[in-house]
Amino acid sequence: MRCLVVDDEAIVRKSVVRMLEAQGFTCLEAGTGREGLELLADNGELPLIISDLRMPELDGIGFLSEVRRQFPDTAVVMLSGMAETNVAVECLHLGAADFLVKPVSVSEMHARVARALEKRSLVMQNRYYQAHLERRIQEQAQRIRELFLEGVQMLARAMEAKDAYLRGHSVRVSRYAVETGRLLGLDPSELEQIRIGGELHDIGKIGTRESLLQKPGSLTEDERHHISEHPVLGERMLAPLARESPAVLRIVRSHHERLDGSGFPDGLRGNDIPIEARIVAVADSFDAMTSERPYRDPRQPDDAIDELRRVAGSQLDPEAVEAFSIAFRDLGALPVGSEPG
Repeated sequence: MRCLVVDDEAIVRKSVVRMLEAQGFTCLEAGTGREGLELLADNGELPLIISDLRMPELDGIGFLSEVRRQFPDTAVVMLSGMAETNVAVECLHLGAADFLVKPVSVSEMHARVARALEKRSLVMQNRYYQAHLERRIQEQAQRIRELFLEGVQMLARAMEAKDAYLRGHSVRVSRYAVETGRLLGLDPSELEQIRIGGELHDIGKIGTRESLLQKPGSLTEDERHHISEHPVLGERMLAPLARESPAVLRIVRSHHERLDGSGFPDGLRGNDIPIEARIVAVADSFDAMTSERPYRDPRQPDDAIDELRRVAGSQLDPEAVEAFSIAFRDLGALPVGSEPG
């Protein structure tokens, strides 16, 4: 193990070096604090430094401060010819591992050095374990979120599987929305939240009566109110994702908002509607129009595109509608109204 001995008195410095070499150290020597810093700059961090307190150019206090700043994991033991309590306390406050008063016996030097290095080792181990523990906690928290998300996605798929009219709807909406968002210049992390939000946008319909979802005729006012509660219910269900995936919750809550304020649940207008929700609203509207429903037959894709353009600016975001139209020019290749494979 290498160490550095810094003392302007060559006799004292050589004596300390001999003690440390007997303990198995390979020693570098410096006559001043400034020279010691130059050696550290050339050799990098060392486990141990023994430094005199009173030296010309840069004294021990200044040297200690600079070492602690540049090499915080180095154990620094200070030497002084006088037993000055206030100076010793200052050195310890600055981060010195120990403070010795000259002359120092071989046994005392060995014992103090061993203790300083043990303390250094414990501090470094504790830091490693702390970082490792925090990383493990983060990994476990991420896995818990992933398992929660997988569970909710399976629940959404199971809900759609029970309803022939909804089967594959969420996955198609997710695909449409991601491609639309990509064309609008959203970054990969935003697209990933849109992918998840698109798949889960209707998760709140788990709380909607099946008889209403499959009702062939028009809905009553109470029935419409009941169905319009699903965005808020979905947002509550996905609350564990709030910190890591806030855009997912914004999509689930706001995908039925309309630019003119006629949507639900909050009656948001224009740019107050989150961009992610505006994108999913276009994808959702297109897939709803081109899929069979209990109360109507599906529209042809080109007819649905015309309808999106007709309501662009009043209900749907014009830029999102245009991006969708460009992203899916080949309407014949769209998986409209079919379960994705």
